[in-house]
Amino acid sequence: MHASFRFSLLLASALAVSGARGASLDVTQLVNEFIGTGGHGHTHPGATVPFGMVALGPDTFNDGWDWCSGYHYSDSSIMGFSHTHLSGTGIGDMLDVLVMPGTGPTKLVPGTREKPEEGYRSRFSHAEEKAEPGYYSVMLKDYGIQAELSATERAGIHRYTFPQSDSSHFIVDLIHGYGQPSRVRAAELRIVDSTTIVGGRTVNGWARGRRIFFAMKFSKPFQSAELVTQHQVLDAGVKETSGTAQQALIHYATKAGEVIYVKVGISGVSIEGAVQNLDREIPGWDFAAVRQAAHAAWQRELSKILIEGGDKKQREIFYTAMFHTLEAPTLFDDVDGKYRGMDGQVHQLPAGSHNYSTFSLWDTYRAGHPLFTLTEAERVPDLVNCLIRMSEESPAGMPVWPLQGVETGTMTGYHSASVIAEAAVKGFQGIDFARAYGPMRKRALEDDFRGLGYFRKLGYIPSDMVSESATRTLEYSYDAWAVAQVARHLGKMDDYKLLLAQSRNYRNLFDKSVGFIRPRLESGEWAPSFDPTATGTTPKWRDFTESNSWQGTWAAQHEPEAYVELLGSAQAFVKKLDDLFNLHVEIKGEVPADMTGLVGMYAHGNEPSHHVAYLYDYAGAAYKTQQRVRDLLDRQYDNQPDGLAGNEDCGQMSAWYVISALGFYAVNPAGGNYVFGSPLFDKAVVHVGNRQLTVEAKRSSPADQYIQSVTLNGKPYGKVWFSHAAVIQGGSIVFRMGSRPNPAFGASPSALPPAGQ
Repeated sequence: MHASFRFSLLLASALAVSGARGASLDVTQLVNEFIGTGGHGHTHPGATVPFGMVALGPDTFNDGWDWCSGYHYSDSSIMGFSHTHLSGTGIGDMLDVLVMPGTGPTKLVPGTREKPEEGYRSRFSHAEEKAEPGYYSVMLKDYGIQAELSATERAGIHRYTFPQSDSSHFIVDLIHGYGQPSRVRAAELRIVDSTTIVGGRTVNGWARGRRIFFAMKFSKPFQSAELVTQHQVLDAGVKETSGTAQQALIHYATKAGEVIYVKVGISGVSIEGAVQNLDREIPGWDFAAVRQAAHAAWQRELSKILIEGGDKKQREIFYTAMFHTLEAPTLFDDVDGKYRGMDGQVHQLPAGSHNYSTFSLWDTYRAGHPLFTLTEAERVPDLVNCLIRMSEESPAGMPVWPLQGVETGTMTGYHSASVIAEAAVKGFQGIDFARAYGPMRKRALEDDFRGLGYFRKLGYIPSDMVSESATRTLEYSYDAWAVAQVARHLGKMDDYKLLLAQSRNYRNLFDKSVGFIRPRLESGEWAPSFDPTATGTTPKWRDFTESNSWQGTWAAQHEPEAYVELLGSAQAFVKKLDDLFNLHVEIKGEVPADMTGLVGMYAHGNEPSHHVAYLYDYAGAAYKTQQRVRDLLDRQYDNQPDGLAGNEDCGQMSAWYVISALGFYAVNPAGGNYVFGSPLFDKAVVHVGNRQLTVEAKRSSPADQYIQSVTLNGKPYGKVWFSHAAVIQGGSIVFRMGSRPNPAFGASPSALPPAGQ
């Protein structure tokens, strides 16, 4: 089959699917890609498709915490357009294969934000900038060049409209990336012919030793081309160069309004793989067709949830949030099924399978992956099988935060266990859980991994021996519970009992005399100088990961009902939660930049707090969950560039909004159940495969936020929780809402979520 015909079929299929669902509503128009590009959201506007490896867009700076994505709304000049970007992370990397057009004298450095004219940067205005799903455009004011971008899964296409100039040119910069000075370990560039450049590089960034390759084609033959190494222009006859600072200069003479297209394929495997990806996905120069196919792909995915009600601002926040949840994980394989594994070697996928990267698991296990089990059920087996392959291929074992074939090891716990266990508990097929269990068991019961030896020996991790000891103890307890669910699924009941006992180790750090999780020394004594508002008891290191004891105490997501026992009563439990939200004191000592979005001591801007508003459901005070959740939906999100309370973190901040706006949340992601919150919209239709889950909120006013009663699948329902199994085949949840709390709803012991779930 000819490649262009394949592309036509892909476009037709995408249009057909999107047309069948939500045909009268183009939900992509409700996406505001600039939400999160200001403040500390760390998101990126640009051209990509759902789960695409290519994220093609502008770089305004490539260093500093608020430029982890390469872009910040506060900037007024652009360095160029690179093909890979992270969405909302707290650490930077990527920004691969920078392309920048220009006119006039060529420059080999980007210049500074303060003086862009000293380099190849260009000033721009947000008034002349546009971003929509699958498309980005901006006017480069210093050159009078209109830039437009679109993308497929593994390739990007650029359209540049030039002014009349005898000195039009492009710079292709392989020095450019996140972090200054350049972290490029090795790079190669080769001029293949008068329209084609190929190359690749190895980068010692966050993902140390990450490899990326590209193939780039221009629609117009070069007038001339030069290679540059170490900022020295090489002789015209040199067609290939390698080193650590490689660039290319492409020269043209252009007429006013002349368009030059550039298309780029990327690969983690090889230059040949990049060529193949490019030729297969963008065989011609039809920019409009690529843009249309990208739009159709986004319309198909975003219309998996169709909402009614709410105001325009809320709808814009909702669909932008859903957009952000679909930017990661990202594909990391070639069209022929080859991929670079976590062992650095090239592997071949089984037919029909895909490999993925960019798993921000410490974040997304909480709401991102639970959302996928509803809206991306057909993709879940691929994602889980990818994590299983990673656990076998990686020298580091169970994935923690893998990025393009490299384990970054970032954050605490090993929450790939939660994602795998969730798939098992929810009954997903096509996953070899027996194969998964070997690495899971090894990590939980054998590995001496970041304090796990102490965890098994002492029943906790001592704060005088291991950093972030309290958080690690809590998170290893949760992960042990997750592994236990896979053991039970496989009938390994001895392991199940052993792991279940380990999952209660967090209780060894609960000091009933103060009512908090408290760091403990190797000797068994409590760490001195404990303050629940502080991140640590000593200057040496934190005891809690990006949190303090007020936030971290609640991290036993696998048995939240146990806090009633630990605190003495349901009333004490509710009071403790009230105090968390109402306490107004300064955080003591070091305050990580991630601890934002504070409501009292609750920090919505960081993930450890995300389930906490739902905990009232476990103590018979569901109306308080409803009030807190609605307050967070209203106050912690906005449709402005600084509209996120903290880092987006590959979709988690947004996934919380999406699933909470539906009216429920998975406090324990691997438990297979959801608890009720407060639905934001009058109606939402969730397309679960080829079935529908309809969620309705019958209210007389948008301000009605309190549940009066519920029907589930047409029957009166008095519980504050429901199972994934109850809705996965389709069904309905109908809330009757009111303006006043209904303390009776969910108050009886029979209404509470089941213990250990």
